[in-house]
Amino acid sequence: MPSRVHQFYAVAFEENFSLRQIAPAFPEARISALELFVPIEPDGGLYVFPFGAIVSHDVPVEHRERLFARLTRAMPKLTTRIIREDYSVLEDPAAPIGISGGMLRVDKLTPQRAEIVALTVAQSAAMEYYERIVDSLFARTSQLVDRMASHGTVPYRITPLHRFIGEAISSRTEVLAVLHLLDKPDAAWEDPAMDLIYDDLRDEFDLVDRYAALTSKLQSIQDSLVLVLDVARDRRLVLLEVVVVLLILLEIILGVIHFTA
Repeated sequence: MPSRVHQFYAVAFEENFSLRQIAPAFPEARISALELFVPIEPDGGLYVFPFGAIVSHDVPVEHRERLFARLTRAMPKLTTRIIREDYSVLEDPAAPIGISGGMLRVDKLTPQRAEIVALTVAQSAAMEYYERIVDSLFARTSQLVDRMASHGTVPYRITPLHRFIGEAISSRTEVLAVLHLLDKPDAAWEDPAMDLIYDDLRDEFDLVDRYAALTSKLQSIQDSLVLVLDVARDRRLVLLEVVVVLLILLEIILGVIHFTA
């Protein structure tokens, strides 16, 4: 069998997917709890993952766009903000399994191995989406901390701060939920070669280190927001105490005026 290069193309969306909601748009698909798979002749396919990523394998651009359009019709409110990622796999009977020249090389790309490649590329695209969210939160948090460092305090209005903290908590929960993305797929346990493929791909896309960086940034954001919120509350408490003192003084003054009148 001659060598062949397989193309995987991933798109990660802002929304998560309900596979049961999408399934009617792809009646030819095979669906499980972990993915929806649409076979594409002669030996390609489309993978839809519930964490908001889809991956095409050896699907021409025109056909791929038609498949994406079916997904859009099934989810009309699907965001246009997406992350794209592609990856190539060289299938060569004489090649040892491993990464070389930024490309995975396998002796044979079975459907099970193709599924592992698709899953890993999807994970990487989803991870990039979360990295952008966390980087944005980190930058906004840094602005709050810098303001506190330069002015020694925070604004009196804490409602926007509460909204931002709510957004950060929601994002943190969503990012931590991707932990299951790093779980080894069942197919990798069944075949030592697929286990090696998965480990190589995970290292190639640096998934573990990227996840560790995400959680570290989220922890830093959380710690900073707790500090900022404490300062904001202390400032409002001081203001409240001043108001109470002024009201007491006003009451005393009014009492003196009434007494001397």
